Amino acid sequence: MQGWVLRWLANIVAIIITAAIVPGFNVTVLGAIVGSMFLGIVNAIIRPVVLVLTLPINIITLGLFTLVVNGLMLWLTASIIKGFDINGFWAAVLSALLISIISAVLSFFVRDRNEW
Repeated sequence: MQGWVLRWLANIVAIIITAAIVPGFNVTVLGAIVGSMFLGIVNAIIRPVVLVLTLPINIITLGLFTLVVNGLMLWLTASIIKGFDINGFWAAVLSALLISIISAVLSFFVRDRNEW
């Protein structure tokens, strides 16, 4: 399988694990699959624009505001995708942090063929 497919599957697993841990974050398997795809699109298109617009506050907070931006992107995804529900802003921020950590750990074990 291609590395990006394995990373996508790792992201789906990270979303499901996070939903089991964080109160206020509920997801179905189909919601995790569709939500993962939509979150990838949001992170590729909207997140860079938001990060540039919030650069001054991000510099002042030494990058910690990026956690808030990640939470907002996850909350945006939850507001559009059915079966991907987040109740509250702080649940979104905590979920985004956990998804990032779990996905990074799982993606560590996935290598592209070009890296060999």
